Amino acid sequence: MKRILITGADSYVGSSVERYLLEYNGTHGREMYRIDTISLLDETWKNYDFAPFDTVFHVAGIAHADVGKVTEETKALYYQVNRDLALETAAKAREQGVRQFIYMSSIIVYGESAPVGSRKHISLETPPAPANFYGDSKWQAEKGLRRLETDSFRVAVLRPPMIYGKGSKGNYPVLSLLAGKLPVCPAVVNERSMLYVENLAEFVRLLIDDGRGGIFYPQNAEYTVTAQMIRMIAREKGKKVCLWAILNPLVSMAAKLPGKPGSLVNKAFGNLTIDQDLSREAFDGYQIYSLKESIHRTERQ
Repeated sequence: MKRILITGADSYVGSSVERYLLEYNGTHGREMYRIDTISLLDETWKNYDFAPFDTVFHVAGIAHADVGKVTEETKALYYQVNRDLALETAAKAREQGVRQFIYMSSIIVYGESAPVGSRKHISLETPPAPANFYGDSKWQAEKGLRRLETDSFRVAVLRPPMIYGKGSKGNYPVLSLLAGKLPVCPAVVNERSMLYVENLAEFVRLLIDDGRGGIFYPQNAEYTVTAQMIRMIAREKGKKVCLWAILNPLVSMAAKLPGKPGSLVNKAFGNLTIDQDLSREAFDGYQIYSLKESIHRTERQ
């Protein structure tokens, strides 16, 4: 039996992975994995005994940053939580004999997606280049964590793209809302790497069983075209969305708007992909649900 400690009580990813592991292969998950969850919101976690655990899965952090007009105090909080707290937790885990520390970073360490009409593809040669304090807080944490790694303390860094699933936050609920209301959608052809949360959970399961460290890039087996995804979601809702190429010039113009409006359009219809070979290098077979299946499970569960 593997003993796993998830830091970040009630987090979406942590709760989803815990549920997946315990329900893995029917009732066998509870025979294979024992999972504890702790909150890091106060200082009491510092008295928690990490020694019994094989793996610490660190999902505590601040995500979905609005990087517009924020105070210096808010920026400092991101570094305090995403970097400093992660390093302090990892140091305690190493000191108390935990053998594997898994850190949820983000593809945001490579900066924002390419704007509408441009392409951004992440390969092994692509250097991290955070575009804001959120991405930099993750990148700084990664560098500090890798310095803690030893032969007996493995650090695994995950750099996933947008994670979605039932109950997720971020961009997917917005797309789902639009799919239920819009009769038409621009037929922009873009490509985005995305990650269904149960595909992520299977990747984490394999990583825990293996025990290794390194940098990993889990994603779905296929890239997502935003317009096609909206249409798939609409079908699950019993709606019909028509894709109109005549609207594409409006998207191109909106993408050039300053500030948040242009940023939102580029997030929706811009391009950001991770090399699929890079994502399958560590484990093959974790991409158990296709895009179509994942949308069905997200909308119908």
